[in-house]
Order: sequence, then structure tokens, then C-alpha cells
Amino acid sequence: MQPKYVIGIDLGTTNCALAYAEIRQDADPFAPANVQLMGIPQLVNPGEVRDEDLLPSFLYLPGATDFPAGTLALPWDEAGAFVVGRLAQKRGVENAGRLVSSAKSWLSHSGVDRTAALLPFRAPEGVPKISPVEASRRYLEHLRHAWDAKMPDAPFAGQQALVTVPASFDAVARELTEDAAKQAGFKDITLLEEPQAAFYAWVERHADWRERVSVGDLILVVDIGGGTTDFTLIAVTESEGELALSRVAVGEHILLGGDNIDLALANVVAERLAQKGTRIDSFQMQALWNNCRAAKEKLLEPGSKAKEQAVTILGKGTGLVGGTIKASLLREDIDRVLGEGFLPAVASTEMPLRQRRAGLQEIGLPYAADPAITRQMARFLRQQAATAEQGAVRRGRSGMACPTHVLFNGGVLNATLVRERITGALDAWLAEEGMDPVKPLAGEDLMHAVARGAAYYGLARRGRGVRIRGGVPRTYYVGIESSMPSVPGFAAPLKALTVVPFGMEEGTDAHIPGREFGLVVGAPAEFRFFTSTVRKDDQPGDLIEDFGDELQELSPMEVSFQAGEASAGVTPVSFESVVTETGVLQLWCVARDGRRWKLEFQVRERVA
Repeated sequence: MQPKYVIGIDLGTTNCALAYAEIRQDADPFAPANVQLMGIPQLVNPGEVRDEDLLPSFLYLPGATDFPAGTLALPWDEAGAFVVGRLAQKRGVENAGRLVSSAKSWLSHSGVDRTAALLPFRAPEGVPKISPVEASRRYLEHLRHAWDAKMPDAPFAGQQALVTVPASFDAVARELTEDAAKQAGFKDITLLEEPQAAFYAWVERHADWRERVSVGDLILVVDIGGGTTDFTLIAVTESEGELALSRVAVGEHILLGGDNIDLALANVVAERLAQKGTRIDSFQMQALWNNCRAAKEKLLEPGSKAKEQAVTILGKGTGLVGGTIKASLLREDIDRVLGEGFLPAVASTEMPLRQRRAGLQEIGLPYAADPAITRQMARFLRQQAATAEQGAVRRGRSGMACPTHVLFNGGVLNATLVRERITGALDAWLAEEGMDPVKPLAGEDLMHAVARGAAYYGLARRGRGVRIRGGVPRTYYVGIESSMPSVPGFAAPLKALTVVPFGMEEGTDAHIPGREFGLVVGAPAEFRFFTSTVRKDDQPGDLIEDFGDELQELSPMEVSFQAGEASAGVTPVSFESVVTETGVLQLWCVARDGRRWKLEFQVRERVA
């Protein structure tokens, strides 16, 4: 049965959203897409279910006495073993030790086993934990059930679903996102980069987009979400006499966003409390962090004129009311923290600062060492984007990539101050390069753009809209151990074989001819993978010997391939790489006798 709708899902760090559009086979390919948002039923108070246009990405694991019996029921779940959404966010402010948050950031953390029960992080003894994959599954499952409850004549399983991921997500995080979606009951799923989705939303909202940009223009998409900051460059080109769009550069994974800002604001409030003689412990700080997130969102709501917002956390006393600590988050606190800490005025030559790290560290999320978003942007335009193919991007006198337009996405950018700081930095840098100021592409709903754009892209895949060319946003390599005599105390040198080139399109494959390597079969063996956002010209089969800092290593995999009827040992193989229609990468090892083994870019540390 053919799907009736395309469904766009923004699986966000702080909020999720769902948009959809009807697939009409007889529709004019140039007619408006008519993308719509769906209200998401969720618990907003115990026993109260209400439609909200966003599903907060929070999951609360209730204790035995947290809620009265029967008050966590949903239309599709009478038991209510856990809470997702608005009520989870509210209750987590009071009891942070049972709140799962930032699951998406953990999903991208290569330093941990993301399929292990890690969350809530720092939960007290006795609180059950779940994995980042499981948390993501539950958010997606809630959205699937919500759709089925509201659209009974078009079951979710029969529709085409598109789930967005940060452009900076590597193949491992993408694979895990797809795993979470499959576990949530998704059947027909495609992954789409969030900055591209944001741009698709702008195109969907502006039928005259071809009159707003022209050949040679370079669009910088600045996406600041709850957990990550993404930079993407989209070039306006020409193909067969028509305007075309091509994604030419994607930044590195930067764990820097609303979470960092919320924690900085919590520290400001905590310092003000300390000056008045009230000191808070680490658990109270976690609650204050969540409180400041909610207060910040209220102060930055479009049209808000409030100058402060009350924040309250539980004290250490036994009395529920008498033990509360009251404070306020001021609008001027937000302006100062954003302006001085996250968006300082810097030169385009200023790169992110490196911090000297302590020898021993607590395991946690690998947040960016430098919180200055403007310095991260300068690095992107000078280093990552500067490696794009010659002529693909507009450059200034110094070689810096010089955008003509900027498109904002992410809830943080609802704040006028944030947008003004970013455009001010860009304009100053462009003036130094002898270029005109950047033109903001305005008129988009920053909280729902990614979901709307994903739905539009679903139609575009069916010929009902414009598509951005781009493919895989980085180059991928597999490590090859050099054949050299053993030397005590020294590992054999590792070379990097290019297996997936930058820009390889979904639904295509690449054969690597003329090269054979020895594959260990019948015994456990470790495979090491690498990626690069700056080496864009390497082609399948290129062997890199001295790659230094240009390549970043992904999580290694330990795999035991079956030898079959042949004996265990080393088997000569060649490689074939595949980028599936859903955007997941596969690497096939092909023996001379036709036997094939598949290496998928997964994070499971051991694969049977």
C-alpha cells in the first residue's frame, strides 16, 4: 500500500516536533506543499492530557509514590510506567535525579557505550536507568502513538517518515538514530540533516525563493539547538538553466547549545544566592539548571516584555514550603551571558580556545572547550569551509568563505540579541574582505522549521519540490594495519583507506578496484574507522599514510566474522561501500570466491 502522507519529525535535544503533508499523485509539482503541524497529545499535569505543538524531549522515571494511581494514563497507554513531554519536564524541575534529558547529546558521544543504561546521568542509588537509544526510542514511540490516535485512517506504519539529525552527526550516531526509530515501530524511515531541513522549510514558505537568491550566492545555515551548534554552507548553482542548490560544507560536531547557556545562567543565579548566604549542592544545582531552562524560554518568548522570571528549588529542610529556595533569573542576566560568554565580538582570525585539561576527569558529555559560538563560526568559515572545492564557494581576499545570506534555526535564535550578534560578527568579517553585509533569510518559525522542512523534503523526493544536492557530509576511512616486522613496544603503523568520499549520494555504491587487503575471519578482530570534514578530494581506494589531525577516529568495533567452510585465518578481500536510501553507510568485504561480510558503522562494541 502506498503511503498517504509524508511525516517530518524533528527529534530535538530539547523539543520534538511533527509536521506532515499529503501525498497527492495528481498534484501539480509546482503547487504549494501545504505542510501542516500536528498537535501532540501528552500529559501536562497528572491526569490531564492536552495537545501541544512541541513534545519536550524529557523522560521522567517515576517512583512508587510520585503520582496518584491512574493519573499517568494516555489514550494509547493506560499503565503509564513513565512520563514523556511537558509533565516530565515539569516534574524533573522538582526531582532532577529521575529526569532523562539531553539524550540526543549522549547519542552522539563516542566516548561511551550509547546502548548501555546511562541515564539519568548522576541518578541517585535505586533509580532505574535507560540508554540514550532507549530514550530516543520512547520519544519516537510517543510520536507514533500520537499520530495513530489522531489519524486512525492512516496508520503511522504505512506512511513515509523522515527523522532529522544534526549535520555533524557521524555515521555511528545516524545508525543509532535509525535503530531507535525501528525499535519505535517506524517502517519506512529516512534521515535528513537538520540545517538542510531548515532550509527546505524556508523554501516551502517562500514560493518565490528563486527571486530571493541567485547563482553564485552562498547561504550559511546557523543552527543552534539545545545540545549542538551546526554550521552548513549551501551554494546556489545553475543546472540546465534552472537554479539549483548544493550543500558544499558541513562543520564538525560541536556540543554547544542551549544546555550550555542554561547551565551558565544557573551559575549566575547560584552565585547571587551565595552572595546572600545560601549555597546549593550538586543535586539542587541540577534542579536550578532545569529551572533556568524553563525561565529562559519564557523570557525569550516572542513578544515577551518581562524583565525577570522566578525560579524555585527545593531546600534541604523537611518542610515542603518552608524548605524552598526562591530566586529570579533576570533578562539582563541572559543578555550578559549571551553577549559576553557565548557571542563575543571577535576577529575572523580568532580560533576556538583550547583549555588545559585535568589528568583525571569525570565521565560526562564532551562539551566544547570554548563556548564562544562566534569563534566556532570563524573557524568553520576559515578551516572547514575553506577546504571546499575551488569555485564552489565565494571567498574573500584572505581565503575565508564569505556567505551572501544567513538562515537561522533553533530555539536559541528566537532571541533578537543572538541573531544581531551573529549578523554583526559576519558583517564585520565581510567588510574586512571587501564584501557586502550578509542578508538574513527571514520569515521562518524557528521552533518548527526542521519538522516542516523534513515533510517538504519527503514530497521533494517524490518530485514535488526542489532538492539540495549534497550526499554524505564527510569522508570516511577504514584503518589498515601496515605489514611490517614487529618491534617491541611499538604498534604497526596504521594507514587510512578511503571508502566513502565526501558528497556520495544516498542510494549509491562505490567499488574499490585494484586493492586487496587481508580480512581476519573465524576470530575476533578490531576494526577502526575515521572521518574527516576537511579532506573533500579523497576518492575510494586512496590510501592515506600520514593523516595527523585531519582525520578523527570513530568508536572502534570488535567483530568476529564467520569463516564458513573455510578455515579461520586471513582472507584476501576487496571493498564495496554503500550509502543506503536512508543515509546509513555500509562497507562490504568481498572475497575472491564471492563470500561477503558486512561492516556497518554501528557503535555496538561487540557484534556477533
